[in-house]
Amino acid sequence: MNSEEIKKTYSMRDILARYGLHPNRSGFICCPFHKEKTASMKIYQDSYYCFGCGAHGDVFDFVSAMDNLSFREAFLDLGGTYEHREETFGERMDRYHARKDREMRKRQAEDLNKQRQINNELIDTYRDCLTLSPPLSDLWTECYNKLQYQLYLHEILNEPR
Repeated sequence: MNSEEIKKTYSMRDILARYGLHPNRSGFICCPFHKEKTASMKIYQDSYYCFGCGAHGDVFDFVSAMDNLSFREAFLDLGGTYEHREETFGERMDRYHARKDREMRKRQAEDLNKQRQINNELIDTYRDCLTLSPPLSDLWTECYNKLQYQLYLHEILNEPR
């Protein structure tokens, strides 16, 4: 059985009955995930939501939380089965390329952050140089020009992509 078949087979009320929980006429129960005196968990046909602690989900989430199981264990506990099929060469290559693209984007983001950090340090250095050197001296002019360039780079590096 796959997950959709399990959801069609078991309603939330069936799952609650496994744990001896029964909703009132309004469809509420006391939340089993936190201590409370009044019922705050609303039970729907195929899901639940606790207005007290914010717990929510479907039959798999409920069984996982109650029995401290992973999704896979809850799926198997409710009668689920996994089909084992061989992955095709194209699927493996697609997965490989997707992983490589993620790694490349991560590396590019790290490089961009390093460039931003270096640029910010240079801006601070040139601003300090401007305050410490006599106005309009050769050193002050050189620092001013370099500061303008670093501010230009700052705008480029911080453009939304």
